[in-house]
Amino acid sequence: MNRPAVRAVPVCDVEDLPVGEGRTYVVDGEQVALFRHRSGRVSAVQAACPHAGGPLADGQIDETVVVCPLHLTAFDLTTGESAGGEGSIAVHPCRVTAGGRVEVSL
Repeated sequence: MNRPAVRAVPVCDVEDLPVGEGRTYVVDGEQVALFRHRSGRVSAVQAACPHAGGPLADGQIDETVVVCPLHLTAFDLTTGESAGGEGSIAVHPCRVTAGGRVEVSL
């Protein structure tokens, strides 16, 4: 079975993402939450918490987790797993180009 090729989709300028906060963008028809960490790293995950659709971009982050603002469930930004075993979220590969654009692959 052939899988479609994964392509990086330009989403925004890295400067559009405030350090330590998240923003939601639509990428190829899917809502994605982007976070810019204090280290400069950018993370991308599904935008809605799987429990009740909480807006993950509004959650608190550190270098490793995002916390759902509705349920206070922490999700690992690398694996998508929840700290308490309540399920997981999709994590999307992303990068910042040399020109400062954030690209996400779904």
